[in-house]
Amino acid sequence: MPNEFDQQYSAFLDLVDSGTPESALKKMELFGATEDLLQRIADRHEQETIKIREREEPRSVVLGNRSTWYTGARPQDKYWPALESLLRKSGWTDKSLNDLDDASTRVVSLLSHPQERTFSTKGLVVGYVQSGKTTNFTAVTAKAADRGYKLFIVLAGIHNGLRRQTQLRLVQQLVDPNRSRWHQLTDPDKDFTPPANAASYFAKNNKQHVLCVIKKNPRVLEKFSAWLETAAAYLSDCPALIIDDEADQATVATDKINPLICEILDRLPKSAYVGYTATPFANLLIDPSVKDLYPEHFIVNLPKPEGHFGTEVLFGREVMDGEDPEDVFAGYDMIREVPKSEADLVRPISRADTDGFQPVITETLRSAILYFWLCTAARRVRKTGNPHSTMLVHTSVNTSVHNSFKHPLSKLRNESKASLLAEDPDLLAELRRLWDQETAKVPAEQFGEQRVSFEELEPLLPDVLRDCRIIMDNSGSKDRLDYEHGPVVAIAVGGNTLSRGLTLEGLTVSFFVRAVSAYDTLLQMGRWFGFRNGYADLPRIWMTDELRDWFRHIATVESQMRRDIDIYLVEDKTPLTFAVRLRTHPSLRVTAAAKMTNAVPSASAYGGQRVQTRYFRTDREWLQANQAAARTLIEKAAAEGQEDRSVRDQDKLIRGVPHNLVIDFLRDYSFHENSMECDSTQLTEYIARRIAKSGALRDWNVAIIGGSAGEDVPKTFTFSAGYTVRMVTRSALDGADPAVVDIKTLMSRRDAAIDLDVSAVKGELTEEKIKGLRLGQSPDTALLALYAIDKDSAPSNLRKDKRRALNAEDHVIGVGLVFPAPSSDDSTVEWQSVATNLANVRIEEEDLSALEAMDV
Repeated sequence: MPNEFDQQYSAFLDLVDSGTPESALKKMELFGATEDLLQRIADRHEQETIKIREREEPRSVVLGNRSTWYTGARPQDKYWPALESLLRKSGWTDKSLNDLDDASTRVVSLLSHPQERTFSTKGLVVGYVQSGKTTNFTAVTAKAADRGYKLFIVLAGIHNGLRRQTQLRLVQQLVDPNRSRWHQLTDPDKDFTPPANAASYFAKNNKQHVLCVIKKNPRVLEKFSAWLETAAAYLSDCPALIIDDEADQATVATDKINPLICEILDRLPKSAYVGYTATPFANLLIDPSVKDLYPEHFIVNLPKPEGHFGTEVLFGREVMDGEDPEDVFAGYDMIREVPKSEADLVRPISRADTDGFQPVITETLRSAILYFWLCTAARRVRKTGNPHSTMLVHTSVNTSVHNSFKHPLSKLRNESKASLLAEDPDLLAELRRLWDQETAKVPAEQFGEQRVSFEELEPLLPDVLRDCRIIMDNSGSKDRLDYEHGPVVAIAVGGNTLSRGLTLEGLTVSFFVRAVSAYDTLLQMGRWFGFRNGYADLPRIWMTDELRDWFRHIATVESQMRRDIDIYLVEDKTPLTFAVRLRTHPSLRVTAAAKMTNAVPSASAYGGQRVQTRYFRTDREWLQANQAAARTLIEKAAAEGQEDRSVRDQDKLIRGVPHNLVIDFLRDYSFHENSMECDSTQLTEYIARRIAKSGALRDWNVAIIGGSAGEDVPKTFTFSAGYTVRMVTRSALDGADPAVVDIKTLMSRRDAAIDLDVSAVKGELTEEKIKGLRLGQSPDTALLALYAIDKDSAPSNLRKDKRRALNAEDHVIGVGLVFPAPSSDDSTVEWQSVATNLANVRIEEEDLSALEAMDV
């Protein structure tokens, strides 16, 4: 039984529902509450709000004067409890539900109180691709409805497929459990059509909530805005929540959509606009000083849900500040190469080749399809997880290219089905070989899944092929993906309709060779991200090595961006006083050019960082030029610096090397274009800037790191007279391009501290300990370390990651730089926020033609 104070506090919360916390306390005072009771109630409410604000997850950056009024669900609530019950029945765990409850409570707490006289709140929720953002905004909608928000507008992308999927989800999870309490202005098959007498929906005596799910289409938005205008006199008491799903698409910097969304917000005296996206690059580049949709009040960074397959999990990422490369995950072995020669057989080489294009079922496409059928059969053996099984084929944005796949894919399916029924030994041997290869590379046990043998799945293959449909899913096709009427097995060929927001149920295999221009467009096309319960070991992606490297780069950009949001939270920044750093790429824009008009290029600061070369070319001319640059540096450094003979026998160290020799070396040495953090211009400009500002980095320590003695006669490399060392071995990560090697890790922590006294260090030599030692012993001096890498380096049997021999035409020179901690005036923003030259990259822009579609 609740005690008397609990009852009083519950009464206070009831009053908060119809007013602000401040007005609720005033009412209780009028009703005779004592000053002591009011203080106790105020203190408890403050503690509850502090709990919400200080939860570790989700992280958020908030405009400082925002008060937290929402403290969670109440016993009399209708919508959140109903949603929670549905999710629990569908298999959600207690932890997943608690995480959803916490995250949605945090978002609602940042909205304005629905009883405020007027408000215009703007926020952004950053999630992950295919990570449950729809469920989060459904929960936010439910909780906002429980507290008095009346009008709910969901902007569901630009395609009918996503709008329909979103409407169905909201009807199932919000409307159906409380059908009498909702009025829908749209339905799954029809976008917004203005009903008569708009005022009746918003009159005070109408207690129903109003829900509409509309596309970001100019004609639809114009109709909706005009309809709202007819009810203008009744909107002053209509708290509205606008959810912008895929908020970076069409919303930002489009001359039609953006003004219409702003116009709709202007018509609503009480409006809360919350954008949801996994790719917020465009949203964070809006100028916050102008009247637009910049998330000026809050940015919430949703945590990655348990069991989610994201960019980093599949592709790995680059090393970020303060990380040891060995601690950075390289990604699961689930990416398969499509050679460029084959890519040109499944997509038009140029726009002129689009008409009449006929794709070829290449060796890799055939392998991908056969593997898809094998996976589907294996999942039927397991009888767990999603009942649907989908394969994505995405090679072009052009619908005629999609349609050209219908005949060759159908022919392959029909011929394979006949061969299986005839027990063709060649096909069965091919299938067995493929299954054994793939299951050996990614063991089921690694993910806690049931191992399935070929003998178990073979009898199910004929039925799998019989059930498999070949679907062209694009804006012009009538036969679309439909998961509403029983289990689906489908190979879906499409473009933009399959690449934004839409969930491809049971997606197991993706064949993806389309080149695009921007981080956000590329990342959104990764429909393979998401949850793979019951088949976490089975997903595979066939793509070009170039695309794989792009996704790895984007994984780094994502991690840096989310880390920045977390850092700004700790630093007490607000959305108006912070700037997210977005690394650039030589072949990709951060976002569409029109969305980057407010992006500012910024210099790089390397204070406290360890920078090292990871990528190398293998041709002799390039390698020998780098050898010459290294020899010149050592020859001059030996003449002008002082050799320190206290280091290990296999190493060399020269102290007091003038900075001009290091700058000359950095200008002469060729860094591989994939090594984003190793940019000669940025490095030399940073050194010059630091010298001019504080006098630091005038002197350098230059080291040569030698290899350990082995059983074989060691190979040696001579940098200069008296500077001959054993070469080191660094094998390459597997990659299809033999002209580029990725060694992942060049420099060890011991190497990074070669010029420091580490004798007093207890335990492991960590990055933080190295920084501390450098700050105490050598605060103004940086280290440059050179490595002579044996061109014949081969992987050892101890390596856990997948590697191959280096196979370079000559010995490779690796470079590592360790900078001392920044001084107080070393405050330039790291990385850059604009993209570079795309002139030599063949790309397809994101298709926004649906914005012009008459059929809305």
